[in-house]
Formats: sequence, C-alpha cells, structure tokens
Amino acid sequence: MIGSLQRIFLTAIVFGCVLAADAATAHPHVWVTMRSELVYAPDGAVTGIRQAWTFDDLFSTYATQGIKQKKKGTFSREELAPLAEVNVTTLKDSGYFTRARADGKRTTFNEPIDYWLDYNQGALTLHFTLPFKAPVRARALMVEIYDPTWFVDFGFNDKNPVVLVGAPSQCKFTVQKPTGSTVTLGQVGEDFFNSLTSSGNWGAQFANKVSVQCP
Repeated sequence: MIGSLQRIFLTAIVFGCVLAADAATAHPHVWVTMRSELVYAPDGAVTGIRQAWTFDDLFSTYATQGIKQKKKGTFSREELAPLAEVNVTTLKDSGYFTRARADGKRTTFNEPIDYWLDYNQGALTLHFTLPFKAPVRARALMVEIYDPTWFVDFGFNDKNPVVLVGAPSQCKFTVQKPTGSTVTLGQVGEDFFNSLTSSGNWGAQFANKVSVQCP
C-alpha cells in the first residue's frame, strides 16, 4: 500500500522526475535533516511546533526538475510554492509524522500554517508550523517524529536540533535519537516495507524524540 510519504516522493515525479533504478531497491528512499522549535505563549503554554525539514540532495534534484526558474541554479519561494502546497497537503494523511503526548495523554494538531520551501546549495527545505488544536500546558511533553513505514529517514541536525522559543526559564529538554533496527532489508525484503501503512507503528523504532520537563 502506498503511504503518504511515498506519495510525496511520487509528487517529485509529477514535477518531472525520473526515479533512478538503484534508488528503488533500498529502504529508506528519502532522508530528512530536521530543526524543530517548540513555540510557547506568554502564559507558558506550548502553541505549536515550528519545523525545518531539509531533504537529501537526490530527492531535491528530482523534486525541482521541470520547475521553471528565473535565475539558473536557484529557485525562489514563489517558484516552489506549488510544490510546497502539495507536500503539506499530502503530509496530512499521516499526521505530519509528528506525535505528541502531554502528561501521557495524546494531543492533536491543526493543519500547518506559514509553510514554504526554500532551496539552498542543492537542497530543498520545507518550513512549516504545526499548531496544537489547543495550547498545551504540561509538566511533561513528549514529541516524536518518524515515518511508520520508514520510507523516509528523519534525523535531527547535529547543531541546535531543538529550541524552546519563549519557554519558561525552568523548562528543560532532552533529545533522543533513534538507535535503529536490527532488521535488515535482506532479512525481510522490500515487500515487507511495501505492506506497512501510516497507521502502523513499525517505524517507531526510528523515532526522534524530544522530552520537555517544566516543573
């Protein structure tokens, strides 16, 4: 079954991409480097998560083929706007690959706002803010980012991967990066990954986690 991340990758084909044969024979297919900001209101509640997802060079090259550009070698925000719209719309099916719990209870999000794509040194970066449906006040907030089908591999940027914007001074956070799976593609085969869906939880072992503690 084709999941939402697969459809994002196929969106690149819609925009003039040709999928290389070797890219179709391994998992994952897309790599994303993230920077995340948890945005706080003056009263200390978390209002949303501001994301910057930088795609790997190969995906970025495919995704931008066929897009008209005024200046060779670069793309403006306006030129990339249709692709940004499609990507954000497609991400909705999977909950934007973001899960959050406040004091152990699942929280929900509204649709993204303030989204756009930029292009720098051959790489696309998708910027968007994911607002909580209601501001979150919690002693313990856990945010997890991962693709259940592991079609895409998410990883935090090594430098300043997470920032608390406007948070109370006593709030502290820790970042936990995934340790990876002991299961190899050779053991399970590509059909195994094709059978995974966004509603499953197999990819949770690759989750990037942010834990925020506020006394």
